[in-house]
Amino acid sequence: MVYLLKFGAAWILPPGIFFLGLWFAAWRLYKKREKGLAGVLAALVLVFYLLCTPLVSERVMGALESAYEPPANPQGDVIIMLGGGAYPDTPDVSGQGTLCSSPANRLLTAVRLQRKLDLPIILSGGQVYSDSGPEAVIAKRILMDLGVPEDKIIVEGRSINTTQNAQFSTEIMREKGLKKPILVTSAFHMRRSVLNFNKCGMEVTAYPADYRVNTRHDFHYNKLKPSVSALDDNVIVLQEVLRALVTRYLE
Repeated sequence: MVYLLKFGAAWILPPGIFFLGLWFAAWRLYKKREKGLAGVLAALVLVFYLLCTPLVSERVMGALESAYEPPANPQGDVIIMLGGGAYPDTPDVSGQGTLCSSPANRLLTAVRLQRKLDLPIILSGGQVYSDSGPEAVIAKRILMDLGVPEDKIIVEGRSINTTQNAQFSTEIMREKGLKKPILVTSAFHMRRSVLNFNKCGMEVTAYPADYRVNTRHDFHYNKLKPSVSALDDNVIVLQEVLRALVTRYLE
């Protein structure tokens, strides 16, 4: 009963209610003998609906996230953690400013690797917008709260995208004689990140984190309910594919 209520609620709230309304509009057009227009509208709504289902998003996102697996025994001389957004003035335990969910998950992986391997960490990420936070600076404060020594933290606070993450982090590594980076970023972001570092002449050991979907995909009818989070996952995949093409062929 609980699952059925969840499924029903998804069709009362957005985006489900919009699909019902648009399919009703397509049916009305069909009844008015506007069959061509009704078919086009129904097909477009169907495609959009499928993009909003976990049934599709789990498989599409899962395929992207499976590009790399975390190595059992990573070897390197530095850990690089890529930023992914921060809030500048939200309250935190030791001050103001917090990381968004993706970089916060990346940081958990990075700090555990640091404790295991005793390597320095390069925090790569600047202030992207006037109302966003300085990612690397905020991440440094949190790492120090978690017990990472300050002399093990290197702040790269200029980059505002993945291309610059790779460029500026590579510059720092070459200045310090570091040659074997372990790259920590979200699993969905890893393929493009590795590509950017390769273009800078730097081979990295990929250590993906912040997984958005499970590796096992069991079917349940609730995976057919429309979901904003499923649409978000599908949009992320499309963005990653597009940006990877731009990186590979236009930059």
